[in-house]
Amino acid sequence: MTPAARISAAIEVLADIEARRRPATDALKDWGLSHRFAGSKDRAAIASLVYDALRRKASAAWIMGETTPRAIVLGMLRLQRGLDPAAVAALCSGERFAPEPLTADESVRLESADLGGAPAAVAGDFPDWIELSLQRVFGEDLISEMRALTARAPLDLRVNTLKVSSREEAHDALPHLGAVETPLSPLGLRIAPGEDGRGPAVQSEPEFRKGWIEIQDEGSQLVALLAGVKPGEQVVDLCAGGGGKTLALAAMMENHGQIYATDNDARRLAPIHDRLARAGVRNVQVRTPRAKADAVTDLDGKIDCVVVDAPCTGVGTWRRNPDAKWRLRPGSLDVRRKEQEAVLDRAARLVRPGGRIVYITCSILPEENDDALAAFMERHDGFTPLPLTKILDASRLGHIEKAVRATAHGLQLTPLRTGTDGFYAAILVRNP
Repeated sequence: MTPAARISAAIEVLADIEARRRPATDALKDWGLSHRFAGSKDRAAIASLVYDALRRKASAAWIMGETTPRAIVLGMLRLQRGLDPAAVAALCSGERFAPEPLTADESVRLESADLGGAPAAVAGDFPDWIELSLQRVFGEDLISEMRALTARAPLDLRVNTLKVSSREEAHDALPHLGAVETPLSPLGLRIAPGEDGRGPAVQSEPEFRKGWIEIQDEGSQLVALLAGVKPGEQVVDLCAGGGGKTLALAAMMENHGQIYATDNDARRLAPIHDRLARAGVRNVQVRTPRAKADAVTDLDGKIDCVVVDAPCTGVGTWRRNPDAKWRLRPGSLDVRRKEQEAVLDRAARLVRPGGRIVYITCSILPEENDDALAAFMERHDGFTPLPLTKILDASRLGHIEKAVRATAHGLQLTPLRTGTDGFYAAILVRNP
């Protein structure tokens, strides 16, 4: 396919997403099935165009004066891809499978591409109903913080210290990937996204199959390190899911002590068993709930550290899931807040006196972060937030203090400040 034909295909996919109100992955899959002549590179390039258009949906529509899929793609080419009007016009010749030629109005709008006077939600490309929430966190940095969430995310790897002695050893074994050391996590390697937005097929690398590396955003690595778990401790990963943070915790504990990995949704735990085996983890006991029964009742009051990687809206991952921002609704936030309340209350029963709850979300909304903890502490006496300096000192991450954004009860990572996904973390200590 020609570059122009790929533009036409992206417009077609965006029209399908809009008409049928469904995730981009589904629309892209259906397009590929109905256009089997398109090769893998074509499909990847089209997907990249679609996701870039969704990243800049509001601002692209603003500069073009329309909300049509065509307008959004044209605006994205100018704002996100940095093409000048002549280059955009060359792609819109109307020949064969190319989009129709630019109108006079489109040419003028592409020439000016002016976001001056645009509302914050347009300039920052986010749903306007969360603006007040974001303003509470970011203040004057709101637009710049949200623009950072429109960028493509890199591919980050965590070096598994149960299988390899150092990050340098893993790095030297993968020279063809072009990885560099992550600036904040002492265990991370970073691979920049390719021109089509994709990274290399890391899962096919021998080092991945041997368990030397895991795919994990640097922010996720950092919040796992902030838990400060130590060899010999008793730990519950209460929302373990596929086990990404469980694996990181096990490596920190050097396979000594015990981790109990569980999740309310047994289906989410399915991948964890193979991942544990590949990583050489021997101190994790997977507790799969049966018929929604609590799988860790016998551990109440006995646990040193309860890690709550809470269900959330995922606003902090919009670099990777740009279509999710436009599907977010107030009702979704309400559902997640109730789930966070329930899981925090469950954690309170598990932790022993003197133990701690590590609360984590991949969100930047205060309702899911500081507000959730404030409400928890109103419901439960005897829990105290650990100050930021003590969190960082205990986890030997003092070097990230200037990069993170301190909050009332914890800390916030963001693409702008830390180059990571938007993670929140806090530690509540139960009084002895």
